[in-house]
Amino acid sequence: MSTPFAEILRTKRRLAGISQRRLAESVGVDFSYISKLENDRMPAAAADTIVKIAQSLGCASEELLAAAQKLPEGVGSILSGNPAAVRFLQEASSLSLNETEWEQMRGKLKSLRDSGEARRPKRT
Repeated sequence: MSTPFAEILRTKRRLAGISQRRLAESVGVDFSYISKLENDRMPAAAADTIVKIAQSLGCASEELLAAAQKLPEGVGSILSGNPAAVRFLQEASSLSLNETEWEQMRGKLKSLRDSGEARRPKRT
């Protein structure tokens, strides 16, 4: 049984109509590496490689990153340097949010930021 990452990668690549060799060339890796990923013969790629794969397949990187249980590059360092962000994620995690609730939360965060920007004085 393959991991969700291997299955999603294979499915996305096939849906895009791209061969393993062509995907590997566009990402800058050996084609055997893509084969090994798809056949679950090695752990999921690094986050930056997953983002390149997603771009080459024309899909959002979030699904592949989530399947690989990876964070986008830079997110980990932002979180580790911000105790409030860690507390926020711990609280959200303890609520066992489903995907719809996460999307609603993301929308509310954007609204919160947008409304805060509307109240801030403009810099001149």
